[in-house]
Amino acid sequence: MGWFIEEYGIAQISYNLTNISITSMHEAFYETCLAATKRGLRVTGSELVGLVPLQAMLDAADFYLKKQQRSLGISEKEKINIAVKSLGLDDLKPFHPQERIIEYVMNSDRSKKLIDLTVSDFAEETASESMAPYGGSIAAYVGALGVSLGTMVANLSANKPYWDDQWEYFSDWAQKGQKYKDDLLFLVDEDTNAFHQIIHGFRMPKSNAEEIELRTNAIETATKYATEIPFKVMETAFNSIEVMIEMMKKGLQNSLSDGGVGVLCAKAAVTGAYFNVRINAKEIKDREFATDILSKAANIYQHTLSLELEMMKIINDKIA
Repeated sequence: MGWFIEEYGIAQISYNLTNISITSMHEAFYETCLAATKRGLRVTGSELVGLVPLQAMLDAADFYLKKQQRSLGISEKEKINIAVKSLGLDDLKPFHPQERIIEYVMNSDRSKKLIDLTVSDFAEETASESMAPYGGSIAAYVGALGVSLGTMVANLSANKPYWDDQWEYFSDWAQKGQKYKDDLLFLVDEDTNAFHQIIHGFRMPKSNAEEIELRTNAIETATKYATEIPFKVMETAFNSIEVMIEMMKKGLQNSLSDGGVGVLCAKAAVTGAYFNVRINAKEIKDREFATDILSKAANIYQHTLSLELEMMKIINDKIA
């Protein structure tokens, strides 16, 4: 339905979207704009009543980014801002994502994560006597910084003047980079969580045979998980190097050194996580499991060294 609002001096159309997988928020808004234009009118903005799923906002951002031929491989925060501005959700009053997006509201009471700290606070927390973060979390974070550099080059390349015919190619690579970055950021806190599970196991009671068995099994399970997490860091950081190598070959050449630094960060992440895999695997009683993961980890480490050499060759060949 539609009506004229005297307070704002504008007409408003009201929609109830009962299934946004059929008619999305941005499609309804866009079609309204087209219909208004045919009548010589302009849609100035929109108003959201209630809460909205995060994916609906991200989909809206992607829709408008594609129309602008801009890279989709940007951060969630940037996408939310683009969705708000493109849909005019802040036209009548400020739009606060933390209060209007369902997932953000649901997570508002959760304990603060390491990755929510400022850069300086993260460094201070690391330098303190607290039980976290340790080397595994730092390795994951360094890996996230490395692929962030590769993603930056992809985004810069996607928006480079006169490269309009390549924006989708670079956008795809930027999206890959964002996925690697998000996975590594998750592993920053998950490495700490894995360590806490081991501590919990050791604190379990051991006053009788049943308790001792439960405690032993809990420690073994936690130690395996604490080995799997740094292995996942290794795997993700290694795979992320493809973004930097590709951008060094085909992206903005003025950002060649950024790609190189990204590879070095990824190598540091792989190497640091490899240390953790090895030291944790020593404590695992299931030697078949330990031998298997150690073999896979060694293979990733060796391939990472090969990619570092490839990066150095690209740098040396292109920088006179």
